Order: sequence, then C-alpha cells, then structure tokens
Amino acid sequence: MARFVLRRLGSAVLVLFAVSILTFLIFEVIPNGNPALRLAGRTATPANIAAVERIYGFNKPVYVQYVRTMEQIFTGKIVSYATGVNVISQLKQALPVTASLVLGAAVLWLFFGIVLGLLAGLHAGSTIDTGISALNFLGISAPSFVIGYVLIYVFSFKLHVFPSSGYVGLADPLGWAYHLAMPWVSLAILYTGIYSQVLRASVVDTLNEDFVRTARAKGLSHRQVTLHHVLRTSLIPVVSLSGLDIAAVLGGSAIIIEVVFDLPGIGYYASQSIGALDVPPVLVITLFGAFAVVIFSTIADVVYGLLDPRIRVAGSR
Repeated sequence: MARFVLRRLGSAVLVLFAVSILTFLIFEVIPNGNPALRLAGRTATPANIAAVERIYGFNKPVYVQYVRTMEQIFTGKIVSYATGVNVISQLKQALPVTASLVLGAAVLWLFFGIVLGLLAGLHAGSTIDTGISALNFLGISAPSFVIGYVLIYVFSFKLHVFPSSGYVGLADPLGWAYHLAMPWVSLAILYTGIYSQVLRASVVDTLNEDFVRTARAKGLSHRQVTLHHVLRTSLIPVVSLSGLDIAAVLGGSAIIIEVVFDLPGIGYYASQSIGALDVPPVLVITLFGAFAVVIFSTIADVVYGLLDPRIRVAGSR
C-alpha cells in the first residue's frame, strides 16, 4: 500500500507539472493576453506599458516567466494582475464555500443515487425500473442552471421559502444549510441520475455472477446477499466516479451553480478571473483542481481494495 501511494504521489507531480505548463501557455497565446496592457491602464502610453513589463518581468522569455510564476505560487506570494490581491488568500476564503457546496450535494447524490440505482437494478425490466430510469434521464438532461433558476423562481420569488442567493458560514449551522439547500439540490440532481444509472447497470451484471449464486445456494437471506455481496461489489464504479466528480466540483467545475446562486466560491472566483484574463488565479485554481483529482482518485483506489479483495491481490503482484 505504501508503494502504491508513493507511485500515485509521483504521478501527481508529473500531472501538476504538465497542467501548469499547458495552462500557462494557453494564456500566452491568447490575443491581447498581455497582462501589462491591463496593469498599465486604458490610457497608458507604450512607454508605460514597457515599464510595467520590465517591473513584472513580462518582457522575459516565456520559460523565465513560468519559473517565476511557479516560484510565487509555492511561496504563497502570487498576486492577481487585475486586483493586486494575494491569490492564495482569496482561494482560502473561497474554499470553504465550495467545500460546503460539494459536501452537501455529494451526500445527496450518493444517497439517492445508490438507493434508486439499487432499487432499479433489483427490479430490472419492471415498472419501477422504467420509472426510475425516466427520472434519471430527466435529471441528466436538465441543465443545472435551469434547475437552479426554476428553484429560485418557485421557492424564493413565489413561495418565499429559501433565499435566492448568499452564503452563511458554519458558525451558524442552520443558516448554512438554509442558504445552501437549493444549490445542493440543483447540483445533486444531475449526479443522482448518473450514479443511479451506473449502479443499476452494475447491479444487473453482479446479480449474474457465480459468487452471488453461491451465496444464495448457501441459504443466505435476500438482505444478506443484496447488501454484503451484490451492493458491495456493484459500488466499485460508483466509488470511481465519486472520487473524480467530487474533486472536479471542488476544483471549480460548480462554476454555474455558484454564479446562479451568487456563492463566492472557487468556481465564482475562476469565472471572474477568466473574464479578466487574469493568469495567476486561473493557474492556481487549475493546479488545485488537478491536485484534488489525483488525491481523490487515489483515495478511491484505496477504497476499491476494501470493497473487493481481488483488486488488492491483483495490485500486489
């Protein structure tokens, strides 16, 4: 296990290196992407722009700028070109918001995805299966921002039950959950449909496995066979998806939900930075997202071995 984790950490370093170079180069080739033009102001003369380039090192070769930027990131001294604010401090302020969004939504989509997927898989081909599959496809096909605006219209403007925007910290647990209820549901509906369909297919396949027939032949109850044999094995693809999805949302892919509900999280910060062609925040957020994907995928692989001992045996060879 220690060797496996070390290999994963080594691959994480390579992934982060490749992602950082790619992100940096993308902004280098964008037309009008020179940050000196924005730092110098709209009325700046060519002499002013040249002075800014010398101060910030924008006149240096690309590889020198890259090394300098990465040094600032890892020392925590990198600042936004647009606002001059420290990017790491901004990320620390935005992270609790996005983490709260991910936490609640993940609990919802995992719970309902597993319950509905298991129910549909155990009753494959029945009316229950058809109804659940229809709901899943409806949730998958409906854009998250549309669901968000519908919830805001119904529960905020018409019924006045939930607030339409804003965030309250964990210091007020009830206010925290109250403000995040609709964002959680808006984000969870899509993933619930996906996870339910994935688990349904896995359950149907697992029911035909020899070890399930053997468990039934030994006289185990339907509940024991379902929970300890069918569900445990069928959860492997769900674990794989959850590791990547949670990392992606944590890394800023919930940008639409955060914008719709005016949540000052990582996705919202990323959208503002991209609109301003502000390289430092985008680069830091991209690296954070890539690191989260590697970490959560490693955790998912460890859980694999707990769910299915055959994976541990294969991985030790």
